[in-house]
Amino acid sequence: MTGVELSCGLPPGPQFADLAVLAEQLGYTRVWIFDSAPLWEDPFVHLALAAERTTRIGLATAVLIPPQRSVMTMAAGVVAIARLSGGRFRACFGTGATAQWMLGQRPMPLNTLFDYVGSLRRLLAGETVVIDGRAVRMMHAADMTVSRPVDVPLWLSVLGPRGHERAPEVADGIIGPPHASLPSATMMSGTVLDDGEGSRSNRALTAVGPWGVVPWHTAYLYGGADAVDAMPGGAAWRTELEARAPQQERHLFAFEGHVTDLTERDRSLLEYLDVEGRTSSGLMMKVGDREGMRREIDKHAAAGYQEIIYTPSGPDVARELTAFAQLNA
Repeated sequence: MTGVELSCGLPPGPQFADLAVLAEQLGYTRVWIFDSAPLWEDPFVHLALAAERTTRIGLATAVLIPPQRSVMTMAAGVVAIARLSGGRFRACFGTGATAQWMLGQRPMPLNTLFDYVGSLRRLLAGETVVIDGRAVRMMHAADMTVSRPVDVPLWLSVLGPRGHERAPEVADGIIGPPHASLPSATMMSGTVLDDGEGSRSNRALTAVGPWGVVPWHTAYLYGGADAVDAMPGGAAWRTELEARAPQQERHLFAFEGHVTDLTERDRSLLEYLDVEGRTSSGLMMKVGDREGMRREIDKHAAAGYQEIIYTPSGPDVARELTAFAQLNA
């Protein structure tokens, strides 16, 4: 294969540190951790546990959600993981679409995201910044954390054209379409098929299902009933969801199990998954045999990506990590 870095992305939960150890053993370049307070445990806790149990693998976030933490709280968390990991940490930020929708809120405006990351960079450099009209600065004593400046790469998840164009203002790299001047990573969900296994086997559909049903979740919250009803199986899925809760609470259930678990109503969508063709500029899902998956990786390396973040799901994530890592053998 082309020399692209193979990394993995995982949710912050009880298995994270064990899976990070496995990912290191399998040769992954980096393990990225998700962030969404309504869905998962705190990512900094699990990054700390993984940092203590690994020695080589990089640690990163995909992606931290600024509205969930003040910029000073974020700076304190970033320097802690930078210290514990011995400089293996990369912090990536996004507008927090899913996390915010689950709180009944809109994603963070792009300008606010850039201001936030810019302020964070200045705090890590040991500078004073103005937040809510008041001067703030990291005042940690010498024995309370590492000295400033703290050199942590700050990345952005920018899938749209405006964020992509502005990324060099504050970012050292991006998750998004290949950038002319910044290193670029992309996320890939999916599964590597066993020898002789079909792409629509029960195992394969169950493995990719948590990511595969996301278009229905997003359509419902972003476009409403008409948008999801226009999708295969969408009307029945919506009817079952809406019977679950009154209108003012339905946003709580639209992303239930997001990218990790399948609800019963989500299982009804598995027969409609496009297991071979779902690709966008920033996110993709691929199902194929070893050679087919190698070709997909080579294709994205040739397009200009420096890193592929594999985001396995389903009941046996260890199996998925192992099979994907063997593509690089």
